[in-house]
Amino acid sequence: MRAADISDDISEVLLTEEQIHDKLAELAAQVAADYAGRDVVLVGVLKGAVMVMADFARHLPMHITMDWMAVSSYGASTRSSGVVQIRKDLDTDITGKDVLIVEDIIDSGLTLSWLLENFASRGAASVEVLALLRKPDAMKVEVDCRYVGFDIPNDFVIGYGLDYAEKYRNLRDVAVLAPHVYS
Repeated sequence: MRAADISDDISEVLLTEEQIHDKLAELAAQVAADYAGRDVVLVGVLKGAVMVMADFARHLPMHITMDWMAVSSYGASTRSSGVVQIRKDLDTDITGKDVLIVEDIIDSGLTLSWLLENFASRGAASVEVLALLRKPDAMKVEVDCRYVGFDIPNDFVIGYGLDYAEKYRNLRDVAVLAPHVYS
């Protein structure tokens, strides 16, 4: 795919790579202060959170454990089905540990709500959420998110780990996917 092909699929750039990195550094400083001296497990939600997790973790000036979970409620659709399937579970026992779920985006909140309950049932000492992006107008359930990078409009966004049909994750910015791509 040529770069021109990708740019034809973008309506507008919402956030630049620089804005994203500045925000992740700011959030990392806040997390480091809040979790000083604690046993923190960062749980990235695959595949979308890969970029956020990697860049956020590199900003943290503290010891952490990193693990990954793959859950799905989208398939190849642009809307969450609300039915959560575990595709890859944690390798780490989170009993008695402080868990920070690292998300690329909170959309409907359904998957995240399920994850919060699931981790609490596993005996985590605490479970908090860090999300780079949140769509307040798309939320179907109230989810307490302690660390939010940016609130964005209810558009379908791609880039920086966010995909449409497994494409566009490699874009460095967060952009709005042009409707002609998915309509």
